[in-house]
Amino acid sequence: MKLKDLLCGLEYEVLQQGKAAEEEIADVIYDTRKMVDHSVFVCIRGAKLDSHTLALQAVERGASALVVETPVEKIPAGVTVVQVKNSRIALALMAANYYGHPAEKMKLIGVTGTKGKTTTTYLLKAILENAGHKVGLIGSIGALIGSESVHTINTTPESYEIHKLFHQMAEAGCDYVVMEVSSQGLMLHRTAGITFDVGIFLNISRDHISPWEHQSLEEYLHCKSLLFRQCRLGILNRDDEKTDQILEGHTCEVETFGYSKEADTRVVGYETVKAPGYMGVHFTTTGTHAVSVTVGSPGKFTVYDALAAVCACDHFGVSIAGINKALHDVRIRGRVETIDIPAPYSVIIDFAHDGIGISSLIDALKQYQPNHIIAVFGSDGNRTRIRRADAGEILGNNADLTIVTSNSPRFEPLEQINADIKVGLDRTSGKYEIIPDRRTAIKHAMSLAGKDDLVLLIGKGHWDYEDINGVKYPFDERVVVKELYAELQQEKAEKAKKD
Repeated sequence: MKLKDLLCGLEYEVLQQGKAAEEEIADVIYDTRKMVDHSVFVCIRGAKLDSHTLALQAVERGASALVVETPVEKIPAGVTVVQVKNSRIALALMAANYYGHPAEKMKLIGVTGTKGKTTTTYLLKAILENAGHKVGLIGSIGALIGSESVHTINTTPESYEIHKLFHQMAEAGCDYVVMEVSSQGLMLHRTAGITFDVGIFLNISRDHISPWEHQSLEEYLHCKSLLFRQCRLGILNRDDEKTDQILEGHTCEVETFGYSKEADTRVVGYETVKAPGYMGVHFTTTGTHAVSVTVGSPGKFTVYDALAAVCACDHFGVSIAGINKALHDVRIRGRVETIDIPAPYSVIIDFAHDGIGISSLIDALKQYQPNHIIAVFGSDGNRTRIRRADAGEILGNNADLTIVTSNSPRFEPLEQINADIKVGLDRTSGKYEIIPDRRTAIKHAMSLAGKDDLVLLIGKGHWDYEDINGVKYPFDERVVVKELYAELQQEKAEKAKKD
Protein backbone atom coordinates (compact mmCIF):
# COMPACT_ATOMS: atom_id res chain seq x y z
CA MET A 1 0.00 0.00 0.00
CA LYS A 2 1.27 3.49 -0.85
CA LEU A 3 1.78 6.09 1.87
CA LYS A 4 -0.84 8.42 0.39
CA ASP A 5 -3.43 5.61 0.63
CA LEU A 6 -2.51 4.96 4.25
CA LEU A 7 -2.99 8.64 5.01
CA CYS A 8 -6.37 8.83 3.27
CA GLY A 9 -8.90 10.69 5.43
CA LEU A 10 -6.27 12.42 7.59
CA GLU A 11 -5.31 16.08 7.71
CA TYR A 12 -1.52 16.26 7.63
CA GLU A 13 1.51 18.29 6.60
CA VAL A 14 4.60 16.83 4.98
CA LEU A 15 7.57 18.18 6.95
CA GLN A 16 10.15 16.25 4.98
CA GLN A 17 9.85 14.57 1.61
CA GLY A 18 11.45 11.18 1.26
CA LYS A 19 11.40 7.98 -0.74
CA ALA A 20 8.36 6.49 1.06
CA ALA A 21 5.91 8.11 -1.36
CA GLU A 22 7.34 5.99 -4.17
CA GLU A 23 7.46 2.60 -2.44
CA GLU A 24 5.07 0.06 -0.99
CA ILE A 25 4.63 0.45 2.77
CA ALA A 26 5.12 -2.88 4.55
CA ASP A 27 3.29 -2.10 7.80
CA VAL A 28 2.12 0.54 10.27
CA ILE A 29 4.13 0.31 13.51
CA TYR A 30 3.95 2.14 16.85
CA ASP A 31 6.39 -0.08 18.82
CA THR A 32 10.06 0.05 17.77
CA ARG A 33 10.54 -3.56 18.90
CA LYS A 34 8.28 -4.63 16.01
CA MET A 35 9.89 -2.58 13.26
CA VAL A 36 10.26 -4.01 9.75
CA ASP A 37 11.84 -2.52 6.64
CA HIS A 38 9.79 -0.02 4.62
CA SER A 39 7.30 0.57 7.42
CA VAL A 40 5.67 3.70 8.84
CA PHE A 41 6.42 4.49 12.47
CA VAL A 42 3.72 6.43 14.33
CA CYS A 43 5.10 8.45 17.25
CA ILE A 44 2.69 8.36 20.21
CA ARG A 45 2.83 10.21 23.51
CA GLY A 46 2.13 7.77 26.34
CA ALA A 47 1.87 8.15 30.11
CA LYS A 48 5.38 6.77 30.61
CA LEU A 49 7.04 7.18 27.20
CA ASP A 50 6.91 9.65 24.34
CA SER A 51 7.94 7.61 21.31
CA HIS A 52 8.93 10.78 19.46
CA THR A 53 12.19 10.20 21.34
CA LEU A 54 12.53 6.87 19.51
CA ALA A 55 12.00 8.24 16.00
CA LEU A 56 15.64 7.92 14.96
CA GLN A 57 15.79 4.39 16.43
CA ALA A 58 12.73 3.48 14.35
CA VAL A 59 14.47 4.75 11.21
CA GLU A 60 17.58 2.74 12.04
CA ARG A 61 15.36 -0.35 12.36
CA GLY A 62 13.68 0.08 8.97
CA ALA A 63 11.11 2.88 9.04
CA SER A 64 10.94 4.78 5.75
CA ALA A 65 8.31 7.23 7.04
CA LEU A 66 7.43 8.83 10.36
CA VAL A 67 4.10 10.21 11.58
CA VAL A 68 4.65 12.82 14.30
CA GLU A 69 2.75 15.40 16.31
CA THR A 70 5.79 17.67 16.67
CA PRO A 71 8.94 17.87 14.54
CA VAL A 72 11.79 15.51 15.39
CA GLU A 73 15.47 16.18 14.79
CA LYS A 74 18.33 14.43 12.97
CA ILE A 75 16.10 12.36 10.67
CA PRO A 76 17.98 11.30 7.49
CA ALA A 77 16.98 13.12 4.30
CA GLY A 78 15.56 10.01 2.62
CA VAL A 79 12.89 9.48 5.30
CA THR A 80 9.42 10.98 4.87
CA VAL A 81 8.13 12.88 7.92
CA VAL A 82 4.41 13.68 8.20
CA GLN A 83 2.93 15.85 10.94
CA VAL A 84 -0.62 15.33 12.29
CA LYS A 85 -2.57 16.96 15.08
CA ASN A 86 -3.17 13.73 17.01
CA SER A 87 -1.04 10.68 16.27
CA ARG A 88 -3.35 8.29 18.16
CA ILE A 89 -6.23 9.23 15.88
CA ALA A 90 -3.86 8.99 12.93
CA LEU A 91 -2.85 5.47 13.97
CA ALA A 92 -6.50 4.40 14.18
CA LEU A 93 -7.39 5.76 10.74
CA MET A 94 -4.19 4.43 9.15
CA ALA A 95 -4.81 0.97 10.63
CA ALA A 96 -8.33 0.97 9.16
CA ASN A 97 -6.89 1.94 5.77
CA TYR A 98 -4.13 -0.66 6.01
CA TYR A 99 -6.56 -3.52 6.70
CA GLY A 100 -9.16 -2.37 4.15
CA HIS A 101 -11.79 -1.10 6.63
CA PRO A 102 -12.86 -4.55 7.91
CA ALA A 103 -15.27 -2.99 10.44
CA GLU A 104 -17.55 -2.03 7.58
CA LYS A 105 -17.97 -5.70 6.63
CA MET A 106 -19.61 -6.70 9.94
CA LYS A 107 -22.22 -5.53 12.45
CA LEU A 108 -20.52 -3.97 15.49
CA ILE A 109 -21.89 -3.78 19.04
CA GLY A 110 -19.88 -1.79 21.61
CA VAL A 111 -20.52 -2.12 25.36
CA THR A 112 -19.36 0.41 27.95
CA GLY A 113 -19.95 0.81 31.70
CA THR A 114 -18.10 0.25 34.96
CA LYS A 115 -19.60 -3.15 35.67
CA GLY A 116 -20.97 -5.91 33.46
CA LYS A 117 -19.18 -5.27 30.15
CA THR A 118 -17.68 -8.74 29.94
CA THR A 119 -20.89 -10.49 30.95
CA THR A 120 -22.95 -8.50 28.45
CA THR A 121 -20.58 -9.17 25.55
CA TYR A 122 -20.65 -12.90 26.28
CA LEU A 123 -24.44 -12.87 26.51
CA LEU A 124 -24.59 -11.08 23.15
CA LYS A 125 -22.20 -13.61 21.64
CA ALA A 126 -24.21 -16.55 22.99
CA ILE A 127 -27.50 -15.18 21.62
CA LEU A 128 -26.14 -14.33 18.19
CA GLU A 129 -24.31 -17.65 17.81
CA ASN A 130 -27.43 -19.54 18.84
CA ALA A 131 -29.18 -17.65 16.01
CA GLY A 132 -26.64 -19.01 13.51
CA HIS A 133 -24.18 -16.12 13.28
CA LYS A 134 -20.40 -16.30 13.59
CA VAL A 135 -19.32 -13.79 16.19
CA GLY A 136 -16.04 -12.12 17.08
CA LEU A 137 -15.48 -10.81 20.61
CA ILE A 138 -12.95 -8.36 22.03
CA GLY A 139 -12.72 -7.71 25.76
CA SER A 140 -10.99 -8.06 29.09
CA ILE A 141 -10.77 -11.86 28.91
CA GLY A 142 -9.15 -11.61 25.47
CA ALA A 143 -10.46 -11.90 21.93
CA LEU A 144 -12.45 -14.70 20.34
CA ILE A 145 -12.81 -15.34 16.62
CA GLY A 146 -15.71 -17.75 16.74
CA SER A 147 -14.30 -20.29 19.22
CA GLU A 148 -10.63 -19.47 18.57
CA SER A 149 -8.96 -17.58 21.42
CA VAL A 150 -6.55 -14.71 20.73
CA HIS A 151 -4.50 -13.10 23.52
CA THR A 152 -4.88 -9.34 23.99
CA ILE A 153 -3.27 -6.95 26.47
CA ASN A 154 -5.98 -4.36 27.18
CA THR A 155 -9.76 -4.56 27.56
CA THR A 156 -9.94 -2.36 24.46
CA PRO A 157 -6.69 -3.03 22.56
CA GLU A 158 -4.69 -0.40 20.71
CA SER A 159 -6.37 0.71 17.47
CA TYR A 160 -3.94 -1.18 15.22
CA GLU A 161 -4.70 -4.44 17.07
CA ILE A 162 -8.44 -3.76 16.87
CA HIS A 163 -8.36 -3.44 13.08
CA LYS A 164 -6.06 -6.45 12.78
CA LEU A 165 -8.58 -8.46 14.81
CA PHE A 166 -11.47 -7.09 12.72
CA HIS A 167 -9.59 -8.20 9.59
CA GLN A 168 -9.03 -11.70 11.01
CA MET A 169 -12.67 -11.89 12.07
CA ALA A 170 -13.98 -10.83 8.67
CA GLU A 171 -11.64 -13.28 6.93
CA ALA A 172 -12.89 -16.05 9.23
CA GLY A 173 -16.49 -15.36 8.24
CA CYS A 174 -17.68 -13.40 11.28
CA ASP A 175 -20.71 -11.26 10.53
CA TYR A 176 -20.97 -9.74 14.04
CA VAL A 177 -18.43 -8.34 16.48
CA VAL A 178 -19.19 -7.55 20.12
CA MET A 179 -16.58 -5.66 22.09
CA GLU A 180 -15.99 -4.00 25.41
CA VAL A 181 -15.31 -0.32 24.88
CA SER A 182 -13.47 0.93 27.95
CA SER A 183 -13.20 4.53 29.05
CA GLN A 184 -9.43 4.27 28.62
CA GLY A 185 -9.90 2.99 25.08
CA LEU A 186 -12.20 5.90 24.27
CA MET A 187 -9.94 8.47 25.92
CA LEU A 188 -6.93 7.19 23.97
CA HIS A 189 -8.85 7.14 20.64
CA ARG A 190 -8.42 3.39 20.17
CA THR A 191 -11.84 3.19 18.50
CA ALA A 192 -11.47 6.45 16.53
CA GLY A 193 -13.12 6.28 13.12
CA ILE A 194 -15.23 3.22 13.98
CA THR A 195 -19.02 3.48 13.72
CA PHE A 196 -20.82 0.99 15.94
CA ASP A 197 -24.24 -0.23 14.86
CA VAL A 198 -25.22 -0.37 18.54
CA GLY A 199 -23.62 1.20 21.60
CA ILE A 200 -24.66 -0.02 25.06
CA PHE A 201 -24.26 1.80 28.40
CA LEU A 202 -24.71 -0.31 31.54
CA ASN A 203 -23.78 1.78 34.60
CA ILE A 204 -21.20 4.05 36.18
CA SER A 205 -19.49 4.08 39.59
CA ARG A 206 -16.39 5.67 41.06
CA ASP A 207 -14.03 3.00 39.81
CA HIS A 208 -10.98 3.73 37.66
CA ILE A 209 -10.50 7.15 39.31
CA SER A 210 -6.80 7.16 40.12
CA PRO A 211 -3.44 8.60 39.03
CA TRP A 212 -3.08 5.59 36.70
CA GLU A 213 -6.50 5.87 35.04
CA HIS A 214 -8.90 8.88 35.17
CA GLN A 215 -8.19 12.05 37.14
CA SER A 216 -11.85 12.73 38.01
CA LEU A 217 -15.38 11.36 37.73
CA GLU A 218 -16.16 14.10 35.22
CA GLU A 219 -13.35 12.92 32.95
CA TYR A 220 -14.51 9.31 33.37
CA LEU A 221 -18.09 10.24 32.40
CA HIS A 222 -16.95 12.26 29.42
CA CYS A 223 -14.89 9.38 28.08
CA LYS A 224 -17.80 6.95 28.44
CA SER A 225 -20.07 9.40 26.63
CA LEU A 226 -17.87 9.37 23.52
CA LEU A 227 -19.30 6.00 22.46
CA PHE A 228 -22.65 7.65 21.82
CA ARG A 229 -21.08 10.01 19.32
CA GLN A 230 -19.87 7.11 17.20
CA CYS A 231 -22.80 4.68 17.12
CA ARG A 232 -26.07 4.56 15.19
CA LEU A 233 -28.27 3.35 18.08
CA GLY A 234 -27.57 3.87 21.77
CA ILE A 235 -29.16 1.47 24.28
CA LEU A 236 -28.77 2.82 27.83
CA ASN A 237 -29.68 1.89 31.40
CA ARG A 238 -32.39 4.39 32.39
CA ASP A 239 -31.97 3.53 36.08
CA ASP A 240 -28.40 4.85 36.29
CA GLU A 241 -28.35 8.40 37.67
CA LYS A 242 -25.57 9.41 35.25
CA THR A 243 -27.34 8.35 32.06
CA ASP A 244 -28.32 11.91 31.13
CA GLN A 245 -24.70 13.01 31.45
CA ILE A 246 -23.58 10.06 29.34
CA LEU A 247 -25.97 11.26 26.65
CA GLU A 248 -24.56 14.79 26.55
CA GLY A 249 -23.45 15.49 22.98
CA HIS A 250 -24.82 12.20 21.63
CA THR A 251 -25.46 11.87 17.89
CA CYS A 252 -27.26 8.51 17.88
CA GLU A 253 -30.83 7.32 18.22
CA VAL A 254 -31.59 6.51 21.86
CA GLU A 255 -33.44 3.68 23.58
CA THR A 256 -33.49 2.88 27.31
CA PHE A 257 -34.09 -0.13 29.56
CA GLY A 258 -34.47 -0.76 33.29
CA TYR A 259 -36.98 -0.95 36.13
CA SER A 260 -37.88 2.74 35.86
CA LYS A 261 -41.28 3.75 34.49
CA GLU A 262 -39.42 6.08 32.12
CA ALA A 263 -37.53 3.15 30.51
CA ASP A 264 -38.57 2.22 26.98
CA THR A 265 -38.22 -1.46 27.95
CA ARG A 266 -39.26 -1.96 31.59
CA VAL A 267 -38.82 -4.93 33.94
CA VAL A 268 -42.17 -5.86 35.49
CA GLY A 269 -41.39 -9.27 37.00
CA TYR A 270 -38.34 -10.87 38.66
CA GLU A 271 -37.70 -14.13 40.52
CA THR A 272 -34.78 -16.39 41.40
CA VAL A 273 -34.34 -19.82 39.81
CA LYS A 274 -32.51 -22.56 41.70
CA ALA A 275 -31.76 -26.19 40.84
CA PRO A 276 -28.82 -28.55 41.56
CA GLY A 277 -25.79 -26.88 39.99
CA TYR A 278 -27.89 -23.99 38.66
CA MET A 279 -28.52 -20.49 40.00
CA GLY A 280 -30.33 -18.07 37.74
CA VAL A 281 -33.05 -15.46 37.40
CA HIS A 282 -36.28 -15.16 35.45
CA PHE A 283 -37.62 -11.77 34.40
CA THR A 284 -40.36 -10.32 32.24
CA THR A 285 -40.55 -6.94 30.53
CA THR A 286 -43.01 -4.66 28.84
CA GLY A 287 -42.55 -1.83 26.34
CA THR A 288 -40.36 -1.76 23.24
CA HIS A 289 -39.02 -5.27 23.84
CA ALA A 290 -41.57 -7.42 25.70
CA VAL A 291 -39.90 -10.68 26.77
CA SER A 292 -40.00 -13.46 29.35
CA VAL A 293 -36.47 -14.75 29.88
CA THR A 294 -34.50 -17.10 32.17
CA VAL A 295 -30.76 -16.46 32.56
CA GLY A 296 -28.28 -18.92 34.04
CA SER A 297 -26.63 -16.39 36.35
CA PRO A 298 -27.93 -14.90 39.63
CA GLY A 299 -28.66 -11.34 40.67
CA LYS A 300 -30.42 -8.15 39.74
CA PHE A 301 -27.28 -7.03 37.90
CA THR A 302 -27.73 -10.06 35.65
CA VAL A 303 -31.11 -8.66 34.62
CA TYR A 304 -29.51 -5.40 33.46
CA ASP A 305 -26.77 -7.18 31.50
CA ALA A 306 -29.19 -9.66 29.94
CA LEU A 307 -31.78 -7.01 29.14
CA ALA A 308 -29.19 -4.88 27.33
CA ALA A 309 -28.28 -7.92 25.23
CA VAL A 310 -31.94 -8.75 24.58
CA CYS A 311 -32.70 -5.21 23.37
CA ALA A 312 -29.75 -5.23 20.97
CA CYS A 313 -30.43 -8.70 19.57
CA ASP A 314 -34.14 -8.03 19.15
CA HIS A 315 -33.14 -5.14 16.86
CA PHE A 316 -31.14 -7.61 14.79
CA GLY A 317 -34.16 -9.87 14.36
CA VAL A 318 -33.21 -12.70 16.74
CA SER A 319 -36.33 -14.56 17.90
CA ILE A 320 -37.36 -14.40 21.56
CA ALA A 321 -37.29 -18.21 21.68
CA GLY A 322 -33.70 -18.16 20.43
CA ILE A 323 -32.74 -15.49 22.94
CA ASN A 324 -34.26 -17.48 25.80
CA LYS A 325 -32.51 -20.71 24.86
CA ALA A 326 -29.12 -19.03 24.65
CA LEU A 327 -29.48 -17.17 27.95
CA HIS A 328 -30.75 -20.17 29.88
CA ASP A 329 -27.58 -22.16 29.18
CA VAL A 330 -24.93 -19.42 29.26
CA ARG A 331 -21.89 -19.62 31.57
CA ILE A 332 -19.22 -16.92 31.75
CA ARG A 333 -15.67 -17.40 33.01
CA GLY A 334 -14.98 -15.51 36.21
CA ARG A 335 -18.48 -14.08 36.50
CA VAL A 336 -20.44 -15.87 39.27
CA GLU A 337 -18.72 -19.03 38.06
CA THR A 338 -19.49 -22.19 40.04
CA ILE A 339 -16.61 -24.68 40.24
CA ASP A 340 -17.61 -28.29 39.66
CA ILE A 341 -16.41 -30.26 42.68
CA PRO A 342 -18.36 -32.96 44.58
CA ALA A 343 -18.41 -31.01 47.84
CA PRO A 344 -21.36 -30.37 50.19
CA TYR A 345 -20.55 -26.65 49.85
CA SER A 346 -20.27 -24.43 46.76
CA VAL A 347 -17.23 -22.54 45.48
CA ILE A 348 -17.92 -19.52 43.29
CA ILE A 349 -15.38 -17.31 41.50
CA ASP A 350 -16.25 -13.71 40.65
CA PHE A 351 -14.41 -10.64 39.41
CA ALA A 352 -16.12 -8.19 41.82
CA HIS A 353 -13.38 -5.93 43.17
CA ASP A 354 -15.00 -2.91 44.81
CA GLY A 355 -17.74 -2.26 47.37
CA ILE A 356 -20.56 -1.82 44.86
CA GLY A 357 -19.70 -4.97 42.91
CA ILE A 358 -19.19 -7.07 46.04
CA SER A 359 -22.41 -5.80 47.62
CA SER A 360 -24.40 -6.63 44.48
CA LEU A 361 -22.80 -10.06 44.29
CA ILE A 362 -23.46 -11.03 47.91
CA ASP A 363 -27.00 -9.63 47.83
CA ALA A 364 -27.67 -11.78 44.78
CA LEU A 365 -26.22 -14.93 46.34
CA LYS A 366 -28.05 -14.45 49.65
CA GLN A 367 -31.31 -14.90 47.75
CA TYR A 368 -30.29 -18.56 47.36
CA GLN A 369 -30.04 -18.93 51.16
CA PRO A 370 -26.52 -20.30 51.78
CA ASN A 371 -25.84 -21.47 55.33
CA HIS A 372 -22.65 -19.41 55.70
CA ILE A 373 -20.62 -17.21 53.35
CA ILE A 374 -16.83 -17.46 53.60
CA ALA A 375 -15.26 -14.78 51.40
CA VAL A 376 -11.66 -14.84 50.16
CA PHE A 377 -10.70 -11.39 48.88
CA GLY A 378 -7.62 -9.55 47.70
CA SER A 379 -7.37 -6.16 46.01
CA ASP A 380 -5.06 -5.71 43.02
CA GLY A 381 -2.17 -3.29 43.21
CA ASN A 382 -1.56 0.02 41.43
CA ARG A 383 -5.28 0.82 41.48
CA THR A 384 -7.31 3.33 43.43
CA ARG A 385 -6.91 2.75 47.19
CA ILE A 386 -10.28 4.21 48.15
CA ARG A 387 -12.21 1.17 46.99
CA ARG A 388 -10.25 -1.21 49.24
CA ALA A 389 -11.70 0.05 52.52
CA ASP A 390 -15.16 0.15 50.96
CA ALA A 391 -14.78 -3.48 49.90
CA GLY A 392 -13.59 -4.44 53.38
CA GLU A 393 -16.57 -2.76 55.02
CA ILE A 394 -19.05 -4.47 52.70
CA LEU A 395 -17.46 -7.86 53.37
CA GLY A 396 -17.35 -7.28 57.12
CA ASN A 397 -21.05 -6.51 57.15
CA ASN A 398 -22.14 -9.34 54.85
CA ALA A 399 -19.81 -12.34 55.03
CA ASP A 400 -19.67 -14.71 58.01
CA LEU A 401 -15.88 -14.78 57.59
CA THR A 402 -13.57 -12.75 55.36
CA ILE A 403 -10.08 -14.01 54.53
CA VAL A 404 -7.91 -11.17 53.21
CA THR A 405 -5.18 -12.30 50.84
CA SER A 406 -3.15 -11.49 47.72
CA ASN A 407 -4.53 -10.62 44.28
CA SER A 408 -1.80 -9.37 41.91
CA PRO A 409 -0.24 -6.65 44.12
CA ARG A 410 1.93 -5.61 41.16
CA PHE A 411 4.44 -3.05 42.48
CA GLU A 412 2.61 -2.18 45.72
CA PRO A 413 3.53 -3.80 49.04
CA LEU A 414 0.93 -6.48 49.81
CA GLU A 415 0.98 -5.43 53.46
CA GLN A 416 -0.19 -1.93 52.49
CA ILE A 417 -2.97 -3.26 50.24
CA ASN A 418 -4.28 -5.57 52.96
CA ALA A 419 -4.01 -2.79 55.55
CA ASP A 420 -6.27 -0.67 53.31
CA ILE A 421 -8.84 -3.49 53.25
CA LYS A 422 -8.51 -3.93 57.01
CA VAL A 423 -9.52 -0.28 57.55
CA GLY A 424 -12.97 -1.10 56.19
CA LEU A 425 -13.24 -4.42 58.02
CA ASP A 426 -12.45 -2.70 61.31
CA ARG A 427 -15.48 -0.44 60.84
CA THR A 428 -17.61 -3.57 61.31
CA SER A 429 -17.97 -6.40 63.79
CA GLY A 430 -17.36 -8.97 61.07
CA LYS A 431 -14.85 -11.78 61.59
CA TYR A 432 -11.76 -11.77 59.40
CA GLU A 433 -8.31 -13.30 59.02
CA ILE A 434 -5.33 -12.17 56.95
CA ILE A 435 -3.53 -14.95 55.05
CA PRO A 436 -1.14 -13.37 52.51
CA ASP A 437 -0.69 -16.46 50.29
CA ARG A 438 -3.79 -16.85 48.11
CA ARG A 439 -3.55 -20.63 47.72
CA THR A 440 -3.26 -21.08 51.49
CA ALA A 441 -6.18 -18.70 52.02
CA ILE A 442 -8.42 -20.63 49.64
CA LYS A 443 -7.49 -23.96 51.23
CA HIS A 444 -8.29 -22.59 54.68
CA ALA A 445 -11.69 -21.35 53.50
CA MET A 446 -12.54 -24.71 51.93
CA SER A 447 -11.42 -26.57 55.07
CA LEU A 448 -13.88 -24.52 57.14
CA ALA A 449 -16.85 -24.86 54.77
CA GLY A 450 -19.74 -27.13 55.70
CA LYS A 451 -22.98 -28.29 54.15
CA ASP A 452 -24.75 -25.59 52.08
CA ASP A 453 -22.00 -23.08 52.79
CA LEU A 454 -20.66 -20.80 50.07
CA VAL A 455 -16.95 -20.17 49.54
CA LEU A 456 -16.72 -16.99 47.53
CA LEU A 457 -13.43 -16.21 45.77
CA ILE A 458 -13.60 -12.52 44.94
CA GLY A 459 -11.42 -10.23 42.87
CA LYS A 460 -9.45 -12.40 40.45
CA GLY A 461 -12.29 -13.62 38.26
CA HIS A 462 -11.05 -14.72 34.84
CA TRP A 463 -7.39 -13.80 35.45
CA ASP A 464 -5.16 -16.86 35.66
CA TYR A 465 -2.01 -15.37 37.18
CA GLU A 466 -0.60 -13.43 40.12
CA ASP A 467 1.28 -10.26 39.08
CA ILE A 468 4.01 -9.57 41.66
CA ASN A 469 6.70 -6.97 41.02
CA GLY A 470 6.27 -7.26 37.28
CA VAL A 471 6.41 -11.06 37.17
CA LYS A 472 3.29 -13.04 36.27
CA TYR A 473 3.05 -16.31 38.18
CA PRO A 474 0.45 -18.85 36.92
CA PHE A 475 -2.56 -19.01 39.23
CA ASP A 476 -5.85 -20.28 37.83
CA GLU A 477 -8.37 -20.49 40.65
CA ARG A 478 -10.38 -23.14 38.78
CA VAL A 479 -7.36 -25.44 38.78
CA VAL A 480 -6.31 -24.46 42.31
CA VAL A 481 -9.76 -25.22 43.80
CA LYS A 482 -9.83 -28.71 42.29
CA GLU A 483 -6.28 -29.40 43.44
CA LEU A 484 -7.07 -28.19 46.95
CA TYR A 485 -10.25 -30.25 47.12
CA ALA A 486 -8.22 -33.36 46.25
CA GLU A 487 -5.61 -32.41 48.88
CA LEU A 488 -8.27 -31.93 51.55
CA GLN A 489 -9.89 -35.26 50.72
CA GLN A 490 -6.50 -36.98 50.93
CA GLU A 491 -5.76 -35.34 54.27
CA LYS A 492 -9.17 -36.36 55.55
CA ALA A 493 -8.59 -39.96 54.47
CA GLU A 494 -5.14 -40.07 56.09
CA LYS A 495 -6.55 -38.64 59.31
CA ALA A 496 -9.31 -41.27 59.31
CA LYS A 497 -6.69 -44.04 58.99
CA LYS A 498 -4.75 -42.70 61.98
CA ASP A 499 -7.92 -42.44 64.06
